[in-house]
Amino acid sequence: MPSLQVRELPEHIYQTLCHEAEAAHRSIAQQAVAVLAKGLHLDLTPQTRRKALLSAIREGAENSITCGFPDPAQLVREDRDR
Repeated sequence: MPSLQVRELPEHIYQTLCHEAEAAHRSIAQQAVAVLAKGLHLDLTPQTRRKALLSAIREGAENSITCGFPDPAQLVREDRDR
C-alpha cells in the first residue's frame, strides 16, 4: 500500500486531526485517510468497496467467457473421445 508523508504540517491542523481521530476511535493515520477521502468525495465504506469489488469480479468473469477461452466441458469430451 502506498504511503504519504506530509512535511511542515501546521500545528493546529495536526491537533484538530488528533482530536477528531480520538473522537472517532481511529488512529491519526486512519483519520487522515478518512479526511482525505471525504475531501476527494470518495466513499470508503466497506459496503461500497465490497460492491465495487464484486462488480469488478463479475465483469471480469463475463469478459473471460468472451475472450475465446475454450469450454472446459468440451475439452474433457474431446479427451474422452480419443
